Amino acid sequence: MSSVHRFTDPAATPAELRPCVLTMGNFDGVHRGHRAVLQQLLETGAELDLPTVAVTFEPHPVAVLHPERAPELIAPGTLRDDLLEATGIDGLLVLPFTAEFARQTPEEFVRRTFVDGLDAHVVVVGVDTRFGYRNSGDVDTLRELGATLGFEVVALQDLGEGERWSSTSVRRALREGDVAAAARVLGRPHRVVGTVVHGHHRGRELGYPTANLSPDSEGLVPAEGVYAGWLTRLDLAEGEPDRTMPAAVSIGTNPTFDTEDRRTVEAYVLDRDDLDLYDERVMVEFVEHIRPTLRFDSIDDLMVAMAKDVEQCRSVLTQIVHS
Repeated sequence: MSSVHRFTDPAATPAELRPCVLTMGNFDGVHRGHRAVLQQLLETGAELDLPTVAVTFEPHPVAVLHPERAPELIAPGTLRDDLLEATGIDGLLVLPFTAEFARQTPEEFVRRTFVDGLDAHVVVVGVDTRFGYRNSGDVDTLRELGATLGFEVVALQDLGEGERWSSTSVRRALREGDVAAAARVLGRPHRVVGTVVHGHHRGRELGYPTANLSPDSEGLVPAEGVYAGWLTRLDLAEGEPDRTMPAAVSIGTNPTFDTEDRRTVEAYVLDRDDLDLYDERVMVEFVEHIRPTLRFDSIDDLMVAMAKDVEQCRSVLTQIVHS
C-alpha cells in the first residue's frame, strides 16, 4: 500500500485492512523493543500476504486511570504515530482511551477490536502485554481467546542489551541528560518537534543566532544543559539543501542574565547566521551531552564557553558524519 490508513474506530476499518495481522501497545518512543515487535508484525504479514495494523491508545491509559502517575511522554500524539507509520505498517488504529473503555473485559476488548473490527488472523505482542479491565488480560489470556475466536498469537520475549529496552529507561536517561543512553534504547537520537518563535534575541546579539522552539513543542525535553544535535526543517522536502544541519542545542533558563525566563529549547545551527527560521516547524535531535547549564560571571566568560561548546559539537557531529 502506498500510504498508511490512520483511523480511530474499529467499526470503520477500511476494507483493504481486513483480514490483517496486528499488534497493540502504547509504543511511547517507538524504541528498539517496540520495533522488534513491529518487525515481526511486518514479516508475518509478508509471509501470509496480509496487511499489518498497529493498535494504540490516546491518551496514554495511565493518564486516564491514574493521572497522578501519568508519565511524561517521550513522543506524544502525532510524534508517536509518525514513528509508527515510518516502520512500514499499513494501518494505525488510535483508540480513544476513556474510563468507560477501560471497563471492557479482556474478551470484550479483543472481540470488539481484534475480531469484529479488524478480523485479525495473527496477533503479535511482547510477553509483558496486558489488556482489559484492570489489566487482567495477559498473553495466556490472549492465546485462550485466540483459540476460541480464531486467531494465532505470536509473543516475543523481552528484548534488550544488559537492560530491557523500555520507555521507562528512556525517560530516566533523558531526565539525567544522558541522551546517548536514550538513543541506544531508541535506536535513533531523541527528538523534540516545534515551531520556531521569537525569543530575546540574545544569541543573535552575541553572534550565535538560535532557533527557539515554541512552549507547546512535542517530545520530552531532556535535562538542562548544552547538547550536540541536529536541526531539521520539516517544512522542506527530503533531500533539499539546508534541511538537516548540525547544531548546538541549549536547554535552560539563561541564568547568566538573571531573568525569570521559562525553560527553553534553542538551537544554533553551526556557522550559520543567514537563516530565517521563524514560524517554521523544525525537529531538534539530541546526540550527545556537552555540559550542564552554568551561570557565568560575565558576558565575556559566556562567549568563551559558547565558542568552546560550538567546537565540541562540531567535533562530535563530524565524527558521526564520517563514521
